[in-house]
Amino acid sequence: MPLQIGVFPFGLAFGILGVESGLSQLQTLLLSSIVFAGASQIVFAQLTSTMTPASIIIGTVGIVNLRHVLYGISLSEYLRDLPLRWRLVLAYLITDESFAVSYKRFSEEKKTTSMHYHLLGSGLTLWFSWQIATFLGIFVGHFVPESLNLEFAIPLTFIAIIAISIKDKPRLTVFLISALMAIILKDLPWNLWIIGSALIAISAGVLFSNLRKRTQ
Repeated sequence: MPLQIGVFPFGLAFGILGVESGLSQLQTLLLSSIVFAGASQIVFAQLTSTMTPASIIIGTVGIVNLRHVLYGISLSEYLRDLPLRWRLVLAYLITDESFAVSYKRFSEEKKTTSMHYHLLGSGLTLWFSWQIATFLGIFVGHFVPESLNLEFAIPLTFIAIIAISIKDKPRLTVFLISALMAIILKDLPWNLWIIGSALIAISAGVLFSNLRKRTQ
């Protein structure tokens, strides 16, 4: 629930941006319920406003969402035995925030046959919050003063998620390298810096962890 402090303004900002980019109110609302991925929704709206061809929009949104492949790999250890219908529902509900809180619980608690309900709960909480925030952004967003800088809530949300998981040197290494690589790679096309910096940081974290084990 505390994550809603950052998620809700993010949703408001998208609702405002969607309408300002030329999407209809219904299109903006459906984008939140169908795509349900804040960063790629922002990219979608921005590219739409510049009349970018549909093929490029779809490809770019897909690349931005490649981080979900990493989430799926991490969660597969805990969810692989579930029926397909369950895995499809949970795959749809996975966001950066729901993955962060549920993976933390999965990795720290004893594995049980009902642990996937935690991911369901966190996913649904974020889904409803996101839909309500988008709705308000669409219909009352024009009353929100620009001086509030709602967009600033977006990076704050991710920082809050990451900070609570840094408990040892390998994780701190991943955190620092991913931040550095995101800055270095920020000019890559199609937002490739997102997946690129993540893969480089993960590789460095694995290498650092293995070196520590050998020296112990």
